[in-house]
This record gives sequence, C-alpha cells and structure tokens, in this order.
Amino acid sequence: MRAVLAWKDRLHDHEQRIYDLAFKPDGSQLIIAAGPRVLVYDTADGTLVQPLKGHKDTVYCVAYAKDGKRFASGSADKSIIIWTSKLEGILKYTHNDSIQCVAYNPVTHQLASCSCGDFGLWSPDQKSVNKHKVSSRITCCGWTNDGQYLALGMMNGVVSIRNKNGEEKVKIERPGGSSSPIWSIAWNPSKDEHNDILAVADWGRKLSFYQLSGKQIGKDRTLTYDPCCVSYFSKGEYIVMGGSDKQASLYTKDGVRLGTIGEQNTWVWSCRVKPDSNFVVLGCQDGTIACYQLIFSTVHGLYKDRYAYRDSMTDVIVQHLITEQKVRIKCRELVKKIAIYRNRLAIQLPEKIHIYELYSDDSSDMHYRIKEKIGRKFECNLLVVCSQHIILCQEKRLQCLSFTSVREKEWLMESLIRYIKVIGGPPGKEGLLVGLKNGAILKIFVDNPFPITLLKLSTSVRCLDMSASRNKLAVVDEHNTLLVYDINTKELLFQEPNANSVAWNTQCEDMLCFSGNGYLNIKASNFPLHQQKMQGFVVGYNGSKIFCLHVYSMSAVEVPQSAPMYQYLEKRMFKEAYQIACLGVTDNDWRDLATEALEGLDFDTAKKAFIRIRDLRYLELINSIEERKKRGENDNELFLADVYAYHGKFHEAAKLYKRTGHESRALSMYTDLRMFEYAKEFIGATDPKSSRMLMTKQADWAKSSKEPRTAAEMYLSAGQYLKAIDIIGEHSWADMLIDIARKLDKAEREPLEKCAFYFKRMKHHGYASEIYSKMGDLQALVQLHVETHHWDEAFSLVEKHPHFKNDVYVPYAQWLAENDRFEEAQKAFHKAGRQNEAVKVLEQLTHNAVMEKRFNDAGYYYWMLSMQCLDIARGSEEQRNEMLKKFESFQHLAELYHVYHSIQRYTDEPFSSHMPETLFNICRFLLNNLTKDMPLGISKVNTFYALAKQSQKLGAYKLARYSYEKLQQLHIPSRFQESIEVGSLTIRSKPFHDSEDLTEGMMCYRCSTNNPLLNNQGSVCINCRQPFIYSASSYEVLPLVQFYLEEGITDEEAVSLIDLEVPHVDKKTADWQEMDVNESQTLKMDDCLDDADEDPFTAKMSFEQGGSTFVPVKVSRLVLHSMSRRDVLIKRWPRPIKWEYFRSLLPDMSITMCPTCFKMFHSEDYELLVLQHNCCPYCRRPIDEPN
Repeated sequence: MRAVLAWKDRLHDHEQRIYDLAFKPDGSQLIIAAGPRVLVYDTADGTLVQPLKGHKDTVYCVAYAKDGKRFASGSADKSIIIWTSKLEGILKYTHNDSIQCVAYNPVTHQLASCSCGDFGLWSPDQKSVNKHKVSSRITCCGWTNDGQYLALGMMNGVVSIRNKNGEEKVKIERPGGSSSPIWSIAWNPSKDEHNDILAVADWGRKLSFYQLSGKQIGKDRTLTYDPCCVSYFSKGEYIVMGGSDKQASLYTKDGVRLGTIGEQNTWVWSCRVKPDSNFVVLGCQDGTIACYQLIFSTVHGLYKDRYAYRDSMTDVIVQHLITEQKVRIKCRELVKKIAIYRNRLAIQLPEKIHIYELYSDDSSDMHYRIKEKIGRKFECNLLVVCSQHIILCQEKRLQCLSFTSVREKEWLMESLIRYIKVIGGPPGKEGLLVGLKNGAILKIFVDNPFPITLLKLSTSVRCLDMSASRNKLAVVDEHNTLLVYDINTKELLFQEPNANSVAWNTQCEDMLCFSGNGYLNIKASNFPLHQQKMQGFVVGYNGSKIFCLHVYSMSAVEVPQSAPMYQYLEKRMFKEAYQIACLGVTDNDWRDLATEALEGLDFDTAKKAFIRIRDLRYLELINSIEERKKRGENDNELFLADVYAYHGKFHEAAKLYKRTGHESRALSMYTDLRMFEYAKEFIGATDPKSSRMLMTKQADWAKSSKEPRTAAEMYLSAGQYLKAIDIIGEHSWADMLIDIARKLDKAEREPLEKCAFYFKRMKHHGYASEIYSKMGDLQALVQLHVETHHWDEAFSLVEKHPHFKNDVYVPYAQWLAENDRFEEAQKAFHKAGRQNEAVKVLEQLTHNAVMEKRFNDAGYYYWMLSMQCLDIARGSEEQRNEMLKKFESFQHLAELYHVYHSIQRYTDEPFSSHMPETLFNICRFLLNNLTKDMPLGISKVNTFYALAKQSQKLGAYKLARYSYEKLQQLHIPSRFQESIEVGSLTIRSKPFHDSEDLTEGMMCYRCSTNNPLLNNQGSVCINCRQPFIYSASSYEVLPLVQFYLEEGITDEEAVSLIDLEVPHVDKKTADWQEMDVNESQTLKMDDCLDDADEDPFTAKMSFEQGGSTFVPVKVSRLVLHSMSRRDVLIKRWPRPIKWEYFRSLLPDMSITMCPTCFKMFHSEDYELLVLQHNCCPYCRRPIDEPN
C-alpha cells in the first residue's frame, strides 16, 4: 500500500485548527470546520469553493445529510446552523453549552447535536428540538446504518447507545473510566456484516470493537498514540485513524495496522475517507488540509493452475483456476509478499515468513497447513519459494535460504533484477529464470553458486518464460517487443510488437501466447498470429486455458485452439494438428481434423480424431481400409476414392474409381445415391444392359421415395412389367393397368394374371373378365363370375360349358343360403347334383320353421325333403331302401305339420279363418295319425283344446267330454286353464252322445261301416281296415277307394286298358266325365249313368272283404277294361315308387288332385285356394308351372 499526496492546503491563521471534516455523499465537496468559519472545498483539486460565515466562535463539528440536501455545523458559540447544499444557511438553534459533535441519521435525516451537558434530536418536520441531559461531556456520536440507534462517546469513558427517542438502551463502560475518555467512535458501514459493529477509540490508547448489544468483539487493540479521529472506508473494509502521533494510519476492519498514510507536523484532529474511493483527507492542528490517494498494490503468486493473492491486506486466498475452488488463509497481519510453487506456499508478513504445504499430492486438494515459520524480518523486492528453499531478491542480490532460515547461497547480479521465475526441477535443485535491467537473462540452479547466462539483450527485461522442453525462450523487453530465441543456438526465431507479458503453453512445445494493447495473441510455430480481444496480462497458458490477470482479479479464459490447429492442417502437418486439438477444440474442429487427415491418408490421426467425436461410420471405413491394407491392397487412389465418396465428393470419387479400373463401384455409388443423371453421364450410351439396370434402380428409388407413378413408368421402360403392375395395382390406377394388359401378349400369362388379380381387387369385374377371356382361362373366368356374384354371366357360361356346373351352382347355392334364400339354395344344390347339401339345407329350414312355429312352412319343407329323398333313392341303389323309408316318414310329417298349422293359428290367434267343421275334421285327423313319438312343436294340449271347443259347437258332446278328460291328464298352460275348467263343467250338462250327422260323415265307402269320430287304429276303417282318403283342405273323407293291379299288369298297360273303356250310354241318365284342366285331373257330371249292377269293381270290393287284416282291392285286366277313365284318379309317383290308383264311388262328387304332391281336394275348395295363393296350398306349385 502506498499513499500519494493528491493535494494539500494550509490555513495561514494559526488559530484556525481543523477540528472536523465532512464529505458530501457524492464526494464532490468537502466541508471543513476551520476556526469560526465553515470552508467548502472542491475535492477534485483542493480549491476553496466558498467560506461560510455564521458562527461567532470556533466551529467544532460538521456533518452532511445522507441525501446530500443539507449539512450542519456546530460551534463553541452553542449554536447549530443548518445549511443547504447550495451553501445557504436556513436554520439555527442553540444548546446551553458549546456544541461538541453533530451527526445525521442516514435514514430519517434526523440531526443529533451534542453539547457538554445534553444532546438534542431535530428533524425538518418538527418545530422544537428534543433535548436530553447527560452526566458527562459528549465527545463524539454516530448513528447505526439503519438509523435506529445513536451511540454517544463521553469524557467519563462511557459509550451510551440510545434509540431514536433519546432513551438509553445500552451502556458500555470502558475499564479506564474518566482517565480514558472516549474521543472518537464510528459504526462499520459494511452491508455484509451480520451485526452492527462499533469502533471505539479512547485516550487510554485503545481501539475496541463492540456489537450493538454492548458485547465486545475480540480484545482491545493497543495504540502508540492518543487517537483523535476514526473513519471507515465506504464498504467498511479499512479504518483510518489519526491523533497525537502526527500521522494518519490505515488499519484493517479488525484493527490490524497496515501502514502510514501521511506524516504531518502537528496532531491530526480529523480524518475522513471520500465516499466510494481510496482518497483520504486529513485535518491538522496547524490548519493543514491534506488529501492522499491510497494505492493498493497486487500481492500475488501463480504456479500453473494455482493462483494465490492478498485479500483485505491480511488474508491470502488460494484459487484453483480450473475447478474454481478457493481457500482463505487468515494471517491477521499485513501480507507483504506471496510465493507459490507446486505444493508450497510462502507468505511474508512484517516480522516473519510462513511456509505452507498441501495436505496431499492430489492435484485438486486445496487444504494447506503450516510447514515452517521463519521468524525474521526481511527486506526484499521479490519472494520465490521452491520445494526446500525460499529465494529473496533485493535489488541486485539474490539470497537462497532454507526453511530453517539458514542462508545457503547468495548471488550478486551486475544489474537490478527485473524478473524472476521458478522453471521447475528436482526438489532442492530447482532452476530459476532471472531477467536483469541491463538485458542479461540468466539461469540459476538453487544448488549451484554460478549463474548461467542464456542471453544478453540490449534492452531491459520485463517478462520471461521458457518453453516446456526448455529449448525456447520468450522475452518481453522494455519496448514491449516479444523476442523468441532458440536457447541452444541463441538464434532469434521471431519477434512480435505490442507485448506486455508472455507465457508458453505447458502442454505444447510450439505454442505461446502474449498480451498487449487489449489483445490476446496466440502463436503456433512459425504461423501467423491469432488475435482476440482481452484486457489484462497473460500470466499462464495451460492446455486450452489462458490465465489472465486484470486489475486485481485472475481469470481462466477458455481459448479454443482452432486457429493454430487449422494452420497446421493447411501445411498438412496432421500429427502436430492433432496435438493442438488435444489441448481443446470444438467438435466441428475435430471433425475437420479427422476429415483432412483421412483425405491425407493419415489413417492413424484420422482414427483418433473420429474416436473423439464418436463417428462410427467413418471408423468403420478406416477399419475396412486397414483390413484391406493387411490383405495386401496398397492402391492409395482407391482408398482415397472411398474417402471422397464418404465425404460427399462423388465426382472426384468417380474419377478415381475410373482411374483405378473400378467403374462398377462408381456406378453403384451413383445409383445408391439416386444420382441417376450423373450415372447415365458416367456410363454413356454404349452399354444397353447397364442402361436397363440403371433404369430399374431408378425405378426402385422412385418407388421408395413415394413417387409411384414415375417408378411404374420407369419399370415399364426397363421391361419390368411385374413390378410396374404391382405399383399400378397398389395405387388402383385402372386406366393405366388396362392399357398395359391390352398391350401384353396373351402368352405373357404371369403379368396378365397379375393385372386380372388387381382388377378383381379394384372390383373392376369387366376388365378382369376381358383379361381372362384374352388368356382363354375359362376356369378363372367362372371363378371370377362366382366371386363377384355375377350369376347370369356364370349361368350363360355353364350353358356353353356344362362341366363347370358344379363350380357355379354350388357357390350359388351357398350364396343364396348366406342371404337367407334357402329354398332357392336348396334348388341350386339340387341342380348342382349336390343332394346331400340340398337335404341339409332343407333339414335346417324345416327345423327353423318348427322352432319359429311356422308349421305351414315346416309341412312344405318336409314335403320337399321327402321328394329330395325320392330323388336320391332313384339315383342310388345303395341308399334306396333308407331313402324310401325317409320318404314315407317325411310325407307323413309334412301332412301332420300342414294340418297342425290351422290348429296353432286357432289357439294362438284371436280370429280363425276356418269353419268349425274343418277345424273339427283337422283335429280328428291329427289325433288319428299321431303315433307315440310326438313330432317336435306339435302340442296335444292345443289339439285337444281345439277339438273340445269345436265338438261342443257341433254337438259332438261325447267327443268333447273325452277331449276335456284327456286335457286333464296333460300339463295345461295357464292361459287355457280357466277356459278348460269352465268347458269341463259345462260339458257335463250336455247329453253323453255325439250328433248322428257327424258319425255318418265317417262312413267307410268300401264296406259302408260307420266309424267312430276318434279311432285308435288310425285313419282306417275299423271293419275292413281300408285307409280313408281325405280332402287336403276340409279333411272330409272322400268317396275314393284305393285299388291295386294284379301281378303282371304294368302301369302303362293299366292306363291303356282304362282308356280303352267305351261306356254304355242311356240318353235319360247322367254320368261323370273326367277332364284334364291345367294338368289337374277332374271328375265332372255327364248326362249318362253307369249301371251299377254291371260294375265288376263293386263286386270285387264286396266279395273280397272280411277278416281282421286288411285285404287290398286287386283288379284284373277285365275289371280295368270295364272302368271308366272318368272314375279313376292315378297318383303317378316317380320311380321307384309304384303308381297309386283310386276309384271314385260317388260319381256326383267333383274331386281334383294336384299333379305334383298328389293331394286330393274338393274341386270348389281347390279352385278357391288356387285363386287365393296362386299355387297349390300344399306343395306351393305355381299354377302356371308345367309339371
């Protein structure tokens, strides 16, 4: 620390002592209490601005408000004057005694004014001054930073701390009492301190520090003089004190004396620090005013990445420039010099030197401990520490001392030492680099008494550094010129102007940096400089970090080594460029280095660089080249071509491929990269095979790059029809596809089939059909019609080519079945000759109809099933018997379901369309024909219930009673319960017999026996066992008797014999004539009547009856010949079933038989039903359909 006098003034009147000073808060003005006047000075140059007169006696104190708007002065005339910043007095008030001190509250701007016997508190917003008595004279006062408390220092050695209202809160009594009057106090203005700290200076020659609570901080600091004034720097880091020793001294905030500011001729009564600056103003007893500027020199040391510097004058901070770690060493004395080397740290204090060492050898360890203390005072300009010694430099003299203070060596130089630096070496044998004022540069080893002269310059040395390998020396001379020498040859390698400091890179022999004129310069080998802006001095260069000292702070600047690396690359010095890159460059720089090295075929460097940036693609390339080299390949041009291809320099690569005879590689490269135009240029128009291959590859690329139309066109050009068709088909471009198909020859089946396949997928049935026709593939065409359900086209094709019948009708039947058109499906199966499927469909239909209570449909389906079985029996000898049995069974079931339909409608629906007689007949017919095995869905309850109801209506009371009794034995649904119970009761009131009209209706036409209404034996006569023939509509018994042919008579002969009959005619009688209308056989009345006596058939019936077993009516040729065609109905069953013959015994009754199902009807009933349904009511044969 040095104090430089800025300006000085002296008041000539010896009576004008300077008792107090105060700065305006902005530092521009200085207010001085000088005699009876208040003087205002300009702080910049010390000129008197204006003397202020207002007091009548000596002014003892002055104070400026924190806001800079007003200041106050207090005088021995007991008055206080308030002045504005414009130097105008605006207010005056008085105390009873002379004013000793004044102080402005920094927050509220309240003014505290203290006299010998009291103190007052005044603020601009109050009219009166609040005064408080004290027991002793107040010598000094001061407010805390927050303006809450006021400290008063008194003559009796007491410090009284008061609140804003003047009430005493804390009382500090000094040990010396009134013999140690408090002469000056000051609060530390630092905002970093946790507590308010009060500095107290008394005339017991002590400096003490207290907290606001009154607790003392540390011990009293003993002074060698009577202190008259204490003042803190603006941030509280230092204290300035003056007094009877006729000088001002600088102290740390803890009270450690750092040095003298300015020696005077008389006591220093007051001292103040200019706000936010290093200027100190002193006021003396002889009227001298002196302004000093304090210059704090940087005390520091650097070794590689460790930097030690002085902080707060008494502390040392060691900073690790890489990790940014810091450690503080508190010395509690003024630190004069610092030296650092490896694990050693030397600190020179005023009376001793401390040597520290690191706890461990860890490069990042920051814990230091005391190794040695040298308890001697040394005067030196420079301090250097080594592993086992310290080196003191005093002008021309160098002394080497051990850590135990033994002087081992001494060197006397021929000129002043300007620069010294440890350049490393074994412990105890380190080398020093020394630069002298006369230009000599020496190397001194600690264990060698003889210096070695390296160079002799003509100018003084400012800075020195030696390269890592000790082969080069960099010197900055007093003309700011950088000179670089080869140490061995003493040759000047190069020089650069505008340098103030220099440092070699510790990791790279050929790199150094130097600073100057606001720039950082980096130089590699003999390449041009690389510059960037930087303030300060370069003090170290380690890898990619440059250590720069700017004012008082050291910073590590991360400098990418890109510029020097590229300089080496330009010279194709790849290994040197790699070494530079290792110091620190960006990823892009590494990539450039790798690329350049690869193109320069320096595979080792390229590999290491690509590993750095983890580029696996290039590493694979390098590995493949290395493998090829191991196998004996040594064509560098081919390797370079591969490298160029990887780099994207495709044309250069192609030229090299061509030159090395590898044209195919160039072609593959272009096609892989989709550079088809370049590929065409490369191969030219000479090779059609290559051109076609190129076209195909181009099409492949167009396909993968989602340009399908282009790809398709290219495939067509290359003759790749299948690929083109695939693309066109995938995108459903029908027009394009049919154009191709029409151009293709019919022999090219595979592409044509593909076209047809895609047309089928696009549902373009017509185009697909056209293609199959072109190919002549009828099987595929049939399949197409079937798949697209174009049945008409399929049927027309089957007409021309019957062998496809199965391929069409079976899928057609399946399609019909899937679309709920089962009857048509059954017919289609039948047409296709798939009898089993036809039967299955019908069985399923029948089952469904029964389950859904569609008994009319069930009867129809059973009839169809029976006919289906008859067809199978006709076609298959093996299944004939089985199928004929099924035929009989299904015929029986068909009739049962047909009649039950009417019963079910009667019981389940509110209205019935049938006459009671018809329902009565139906119920009896059903009950007579039911066997033990009840068919599914047919209910005896419903049947008996309907029979009971109709019997009651028609007067068959006995049968009704029987029906009700049977119902009582069955499980009756709840809906019939009440009706049946009522019916059972009411029937008991009726006679126990049936109507005679009803029983006559059950007469057997063969034996004339009256049969019961219900017959346990079935629908046969109880006498002759002749089966009854019923009308299929009203179910009345028809006057028909079945007869059989004698053996040897065929059906054809029988029909011819019947047709031959010539009836005898009597003009007075009427007869029946048989007529064929719409394929139905009908008997009608004619005008003549056969003579019954002459009828051999009647005789045959009567004579042949008798016995308990049924004896059929068998007729001979004679009888047949005698029969009239009008009286005979023939059921002409298909083979193998025999025809059935029936003779009408009542020629006056008109009977019609359906030619399909052979059911008999009363003619009127049949005609009515045909009109209603337009078909046979039983087999549903349309009336206009030919048989």
